[in-house]
Amino acid sequence: MSGTAEFEEFARARIPQLYRTAWLLAGDRHHAEDLVQETLAKLLTVWSRIENPGAYARTALVRTYISQRRRRSWGERPTGEVPEVVERPGDPELRMALQGALAELAPLDRAVLVLRFFEDRSVEQVALDLGKTTSAITTRTARALNRLRAVLGDDAQLIAL
Repeated sequence: MSGTAEFEEFARARIPQLYRTAWLLAGDRHHAEDLVQETLAKLLTVWSRIENPGAYARTALVRTYISQRRRRSWGERPTGEVPEVVERPGDPELRMALQGALAELAPLDRAVLVLRFFEDRSVEQVALDLGKTTSAITTRTARALNRLRAVLGDDAQLIAL
């Protein structure tokens, strides 16, 4: 199998997971799609040289998100037709409250919480992905959770983070 075919197979298998993480980080569909696309483009350029493409993709996704958040254009939102609303199981008010609360966190704090609790990654894995020490991730996790609880207020009791 050629390198391109292996990359395409990897991309098809990983796009749903990358998109989910990107959506949790970015908070909207358009930015999430852009993040996944940019991540896969970066991955393709180094495909033949990497040993663990899954870890590389995750790290590239989070670092791309943090980098994009620093740009002035980050606050721009696409306009036009309102997309169809898809029914999802669960409490939509709670989901919206969590999404809004995550949006108020600093990009690195949001990345740490998404990787730790939504991607179910260990402190060591997150530290490796973000190029930080485990103690820095532990401290940042605790502070980010406190900020999240402060933003959510009464809704914080309903979220099991």
